[in-house]
Amino acid sequence: MTDTLVTLLEQAEQQRNIALAAFNRSRARRDEARTQAQDLQTYRDDYSARWNGRFQRGAALEVLRSYHQFAARLELAITQQAHACEVCEQALARANDALAAHELRVASVRKLIERRRHEQRQGIEQREQRATDEQAQRMSKSARNPFAGTQL
Repeated sequence: MTDTLVTLLEQAEQQRNIALAAFNRSRARRDEARTQAQDLQTYRDDYSARWNGRFQRGAALEVLRSYHQFAARLELAITQQAHACEVCEQALARANDALAAHELRVASVRKLIERRRHEQRQGIEQREQRATDEQAQRMSKSARNPFAGTQL
């Protein structure tokens, strides 16, 4: 096997490792975005429940207006975070595709190396078989003619 194929395999593995790291970073960002989205939704639900109880007892118009303004900003934040989650999902899908391509390249190079090793073994076995056959022929000739190798 040539050093070129080993070098090619090392480079392919290095690129695969870089793609794997990028995939892991994308997955971590996606998980963080999901967690933040869930936290925002939980906060909105708690905030709404807490203020709805207070509004049933009555509240000033200014307090009600502030509640609605904050609730609207909270809904906007939730919408923006949902969009951020979608962007993270798309980035994760791209990173997954890149990782799969690099994995395929590594597997292809390994298969090529294995094929070359197999070809080398076959070549060695064929040479050994030829040498064995030639030796058997010489022995067969000398067994039939015991004086074949001697000079008179």
